[in-house]
Amino acid sequence: MQNPRAPWPPTGEPPRDRIAYLLPALAVAALHVATAPGYGIFRDELYYLACADHLAWGYVDQPPLSILVLASVRALLGDSLLAIRLVPALAAGGAALLAASTARALGGSAFAQRLAAVATAATPIAMALCGFYSMNALDLVFWTGAFRILAAILAGGSPRLWLAFGAVAGIGLQNKISVLFLGFGVVAGLVAARRWDPFRSRWIWLGGALAAALFLPNLLWQAAHGWPTLEFMENARRYKMSGADPVGFLGDLLLFGNPLALPVWGGGILWLLVRPEARPFRPLGWASVAILVVMIATGAKPYYFTPALPLACAAGGAAWERWTDRRGRISYRAMALAVVLIGAAFVAPFAKPLLPVETFVRYARAVGILPSAGERHELGRLPQHFADMHGWKELAEAVARVRDSLPPEERDRVCVAGQNYGEAGAIDFFGPALGLPKAIAGHNSYWHWGPGDCADKVWIVIGDDRETLESLFSSVELGGTFDCDLCMPYEDDKPLWVCRGLRGSLEELWPKAKRFI
Repeated sequence: MQNPRAPWPPTGEPPRDRIAYLLPALAVAALHVATAPGYGIFRDELYYLACADHLAWGYVDQPPLSILVLASVRALLGDSLLAIRLVPALAAGGAALLAASTARALGGSAFAQRLAAVATAATPIAMALCGFYSMNALDLVFWTGAFRILAAILAGGSPRLWLAFGAVAGIGLQNKISVLFLGFGVVAGLVAARRWDPFRSRWIWLGGALAAALFLPNLLWQAAHGWPTLEFMENARRYKMSGADPVGFLGDLLLFGNPLALPVWGGGILWLLVRPEARPFRPLGWASVAILVVMIATGAKPYYFTPALPLACAAGGAAWERWTDRRGRISYRAMALAVVLIGAAFVAPFAKPLLPVETFVRYARAVGILPSAGERHELGRLPQHFADMHGWKELAEAVARVRDSLPPEERDRVCVAGQNYGEAGAIDFFGPALGLPKAIAGHNSYWHWGPGDCADKVWIVIGDDRETLESLFSSVELGGTFDCDLCMPYEDDKPLWVCRGLRGSLEELWPKAKRFI
């Protein structure tokens, strides 16, 4: 085995081996770019684009970094699906490269790094999360980068690397606060492995202080706005998330991580925990276990464990390389790579919209995997993450038809209100080409952006019911209905109400419209 602190990419190996580390990363990035349009824009992407028009140090449901990145991409490349999905495509490739680098830090040579990169690139849940723009794709890179630095520290690297770890963790917290799970896991891993030496050094404390300082602007924004993210998380836990028992959590994790790759990533965690040669890196194994346990205990979604999988794949690469580095076992290396890829090919149509809808539905029925959702919603023919890619342009067009049916003197004084950020985001994204104004909504950060100057206008309300609206307006009539066969059922058969004469003041109404979930 090679020196764990040797430079990466390796310099003394045949060009074929050096290129092989790059191929999985390039392949998965190219796959995401080639399939970028998919079934259409995703519900959350519409919301993130709306957030990018309201740059701030925080939002109700996320820190600001991913929104700042999206705003930058939008300014440079526009807001086509290819443009906004380029960053997650690159993140998928970056995670595979960092996993290969981590395998090298764990002592792995060419095959270990190759298997780590392939297993990471072929992880179905990572493929799903990197198939559209969100903070989750960047989260993969931050976690894998942090684990890479920790592996270097445990291999005997300079304690000053804790500053780099703190910088990655702090910037990662500005992307997604679930990086706190990572920080907890690292501390728990060091304690469980009885590695007390980092705690006796000032560098780990300075690294922690740096992470806190980098995260501070979002904390100050949260405090200034009444800690909306805590309210959002509590409401989501109580009313939205379906939850999962430990068996269900682990079952989902098995599917998300590629069932046929379990001997690689599951074996990697086991190798970190039990093998003598992995003793210097034992804290990484215990960190993985601690993160898994606390996620289950706190009712986190199973996919939250996704950014820990590249570490497991890296350890699996090192473990398989050692096990096959004996006479008569070399042939198992090709078999391991093949099995991982076969498993990924089987599950990939559920991760990304690679098949036409009807073909996908037939495939799902044939293999016996039913549509699923991580939320308490009725499902239609498609899993939630596919259903939420349908119907948004058509919704905006339906609203525009209702607007066009109004008397001429009212068409220029319309206010459009959505029930959730997907509906409002669809109006904001597709509406300008149809002559629609920006939408308002009480959902998450849309509530913070306020109701604008809607007080004396004609409202087109997407959804809601007549009785509620008649308590708010003096005149309520049905302007039309939006139908969508492939979207989530709660977005189908949606009434589009025309409401006039707001009762009371908008300043009194708007606080009651708040819905953080």
